[in-house]
Amino acid sequence: MKIGLVLSATPSYSETFFNSKIKGLQENDFEVVLFVQHKSPSFKLCPVYKSPKVFKNPMLQFFSMLVVFLKLVPNSKTIIRYMRLERRDNNSWFQIVKKIYLNAHILSQKLNWLHFGFATMALGKENVAKSIDAKMGVSFRGFDLAIYPLKHPNCYNLLWKRLDKVHTISNDLLNIAYSLGLSKNMNVEKITPAIDIEFFKNEDKNIKPNQHKLQILTVGRLHWKKGIVATLEALAKLKDENIDFTYSIVGMGEDYERIAYAIVDLKLTNHVKLFGKKSRNELIQIYKKSDIYIQYSISEGFCNSVIEAQAMGPLCIVSNAEGLTENIENNKTGWLVNSLEAPTLALKIIEVLNLNEQEKEMIRSNARERVLNYFSLEKQKEAFKSFYS
Repeated sequence: MKIGLVLSATPSYSETFFNSKIKGLQENDFEVVLFVQHKSPSFKLCPVYKSPKVFKNPMLQFFSMLVVFLKLVPNSKTIIRYMRLERRDNNSWFQIVKKIYLNAHILSQKLNWLHFGFATMALGKENVAKSIDAKMGVSFRGFDLAIYPLKHPNCYNLLWKRLDKVHTISNDLLNIAYSLGLSKNMNVEKITPAIDIEFFKNEDKNIKPNQHKLQILTVGRLHWKKGIVATLEALAKLKDENIDFTYSIVGMGEDYERIAYAIVDLKLTNHVKLFGKKSRNELIQIYKKSDIYIQYSISEGFCNSVIEAQAMGPLCIVSNAEGLTENIENNKTGWLVNSLEAPTLALKIIEVLNLNEQEKEMIRSNARERVLNYFSLEKQKEAFKSFYS
């Protein structure tokens, strides 16, 4: 069986979900190809097909379209089928020609499944799967459902009609999709993110905050939805209570300047370290040194880093944003705090610090056990085998 996965770019170092999914499918004898707009030369997991380039120069664009359309001649039946579907949706011939060009790298393929890694990636491609006689799947993630439709109402109306099956990483995201018009009769399978449980392991970790400076950690892209500025505001309150700590932030992103400014503005320069990107081996060492892990996101589909932290030993405090409520079992494997309430987060951190060692160890043990039972790559691999079978 051949599966085409549509992404904006080949998976980056931080997108472990996609990399592990591809490897798992290949281990189950599925053939996987990627369709992307941007390709990294370092990506070697599977064949990659790039979408045709769009040129500003009209003459270059004309000749590029001519070459692409000539290559599509052997797929003329597919193209005719695609044009009929697009006309049925009342698209103009100009729009159709443009879409054929942009989707040529997919329209030329023979697939059993065409799966969009994000719902937004399916926009403008709703008729491609049916045209190549493939089933159509899509994965639900936080930004696609919780944020994008706020600026683009009804953007998924056509997508909902074309889908064969949905993959959601959390029940909360699925409920958002239902509120956006997805039929409750849709074939849906929930498959959470997963981690390498043998790699992310630190069973002998003991937290003794009274014997060293408190080490706090967040891992993730520096984006406003991660709530890092609100986290900093909470930590400023800890500083006011004379609690000595170091807050490590691992990751890069477009919100770097805002976060750097907040660090200075809140007078936390001596307490916060911005590490940027780190390799998995480097990250393991940072997890091992951390006492508390915070993921105070405003919006979050699920979050692999929270799974990793639970496996490694830091006590996890997260917001109640979307899938985080299914990632953490409140008061059992960690703690949920209302998002955008910095004083509440500060109080929760202090409350956790004041727990006795037996209570902390119970939370750590519960967290590790739950990761082993529910979030292993082996479990995810079998779930995706079932999804496509």
